[in-house]
Amino acid sequence: MAQKTVGMIGLGIMGSAMSGNLIKSGFHVAGYDVLQERLHALEREGGAAARNCGEVASRAAIMLTSLPSAEALLETANALASAAHANSIVIETSTLPIAVKEEARKRLAARDVTLLDCPLSGTGAQARLKDLIVYASGDRNAYTRATEVLDGFARAHYYLGEFGAGSKMKFVANLLVAIHNVAAAEAMVLAMKAGLDPAMVLKVVADGAGGSRMLQVRGPMMVSGNYSDATMKVEVWQKDMTIIGDFARKLDCPTPLFLTSASIYTAAMAMGRRSDPLT
Repeated sequence: MAQKTVGMIGLGIMGSAMSGNLIKSGFHVAGYDVLQERLHALEREGGAAARNCGEVASRAAIMLTSLPSAEALLETANALASAAHANSIVIETSTLPIAVKEEARKRLAARDVTLLDCPLSGTGAQARLKDLIVYASGDRNAYTRATEVLDGFARAHYYLGEFGAGSKMKFVANLLVAIHNVAAAEAMVLAMKAGLDPAMVLKVVADGAGGSRMLQVRGPMMVSGNYSDATMKVEVWQKDMTIIGDFARKLDCPTPLFLTSASIYTAAMAMGRRSDPLT
């Protein structure tokens, strides 16, 4: 069987991990990023570097986007709309406002290209281990066509309905992640100040009712004090939290625990830790 080509636009922490797993799953990956060093990293993994988004679209009928901002998504949508073949599919995995994704969807639909709203659950470290969950939404037939690609980089994927439902699910999930991160760190600091062995605390607490997925993922970093294996930058996480807060306010939904945890991340930003890894 001929090797299938998948496009990847955005080769940061998440995009590079997804590309690596797609290559391991037998796909040929044609990727593009504005940073040259990321293109070189893709080539070292066995992928092919493209000169721009249009070149990716010319090589692949199914593409993924992992982008840092609304502006980047709209610029990419414009580029793909002018270059992609009819009936192509774009799997949009970023965490961005639904209105921005809807605008990108309309621009692509005008050229008979389908955009799926498919944000991800999982950190960069989980992405490298193929331990991601995809919250998929949009055209059901396009989702069905794309499932083989989703299987190539994710542990599981769920179809959630009409376009935008995936992002809504991501906002709910990341609200919990924000709170669980802070709760895990606060508990570990309490344990250390109490003189308990942090490794033992992690083992025992994670096995009981006080455990959480975030404690499992980030607890080992807290125990070792080594945060060099970045899973997300604080400034990117702050972007996500702003989106979630705006979404909740539009629904007039109180989120007191989320707002309390948000102040911790804001304090980290104020301390000059914008580009530090989120731990």
